[in-house]
Amino acid sequence: ITSFFYNWRMPMNTQEQMQQIGQAAKQASRHLARLSSRKKNSILEAMADALEANRSAIQEANAKDLAAGKEAGLAAAMLDRLELNDARIDGMIKGLHDVAVLNDPVGEEITAWNRPNGLHIRKVRAPIGVIGIIFESRPNVTCDAAALCFKTSNAVILRGGKEAIHSNLAIAKALQEGGEEKGLPAHAIQLVPTTDREAVRELCRMTDSLDLIIPRGGESLINAVIEMALVPVIKHYKGICHTYIDASADLEMAWAIAENAKCQRPGVCNAMETLLVHKEIAADFLPKMGALFHAQNVKLLGDSTCCQQIPSAQPASEEDWYKEYLDLTLSIRVVDHIESAIEHINHYGSGHSDAIVTQDDTSEKQFLAEVDSSSVYVNASTRFTDGAEFGMGAEIGISTDKLHARGPMGLEELTTYKFVIEGTGQIRE
Repeated sequence: ITSFFYNWRMPMNTQEQMQQIGQAAKQASRHLARLSSRKKNSILEAMADALEANRSAIQEANAKDLAAGKEAGLAAAMLDRLELNDARIDGMIKGLHDVAVLNDPVGEEITAWNRPNGLHIRKVRAPIGVIGIIFESRPNVTCDAAALCFKTSNAVILRGGKEAIHSNLAIAKALQEGGEEKGLPAHAIQLVPTTDREAVRELCRMTDSLDLIIPRGGESLINAVIEMALVPVIKHYKGICHTYIDASADLEMAWAIAENAKCQRPGVCNAMETLLVHKEIAADFLPKMGALFHAQNVKLLGDSTCCQQIPSAQPASEEDWYKEYLDLTLSIRVVDHIESAIEHINHYGSGHSDAIVTQDDTSEKQFLAEVDSSSVYVNASTRFTDGAEFGMGAEIGISTDKLHARGPMGLEELTTYKFVIEGTGQIRE
């Protein structure tokens, strides 16, 4: 284990290692609280330079993970998430630069007021403290999570999946060494260097040093974290995203949005998994939509009306409406009215991202008011649910919870708040 993780003095078991990592992160969080915004930004820029300087080493490490993944039989969607091509490394570098120029929320005044006794009370944003990120497949999460946590003066403990261990190690090493040159506190960014599952269990129970856990990955990972965790959890849960084509929809717009939402990158959480179509336009909309999906090799599962309009579609089962396919498979249902569409979304959906295509103001307002999801769209693809696309810079994840963060989690969502009370000698009588 190299020194940038932790300088172990003696052999330790997983529990002891995780306790050491946690205590080191807790100490680092206190040092982080002293850094100015300007200092943090210069460190982020140094991290970006280090990623560029280590591009070849990172891609060599990633090639090892891809080769191992193929040998292990990982699905195409998982391999796609795992790959670090030049564009994705460029994206990580850009994310660091983007976060550096964003306003630092730490210390920001949310509100303030004066009391009759002369006390001045301010509610200001503050770091959460130490955040654990447990994630699978996507090694770029190592960079995104480190950048956002650091900018908000949070120490971070990263635990990636075994399928990306070489990639994660290379990225973390570059970030740590690049940041240290500009004053990054030791152990502010730590990557758990073991793939032992016991490390996840220990991380979930480290209430003395950890303030929050954010799991990112498949349903089984998130459920396991929830069951084990004694530390508060914010879930990046599955994305069963819907697009509803209303009776008033512009069909050209609807075809383009639906195709993009499903096909532009099907293996991600904000891709459409179910298409809902109003019965009044089904005969006009579905045949061409089916042809567009056929050209993109999309497997279609539909209700009886859908199968009549698209003969290549196969009958959908009840279980299909609950599925997050993460590939070129799509469920299609024809609904009687907008109320049926909303009921379907709220029943089968995961609260991630859902869209309506409509030209009717009443339908738009009803959909926005009644669909209970973190991100609700009008006449746009669900593929935009992303911190960068929302102008947040890199994102830590997309929360499907309601407390304390919902939707793409950027800098503000990685802060809590404290009350600062200033007096002139007041005492309570």
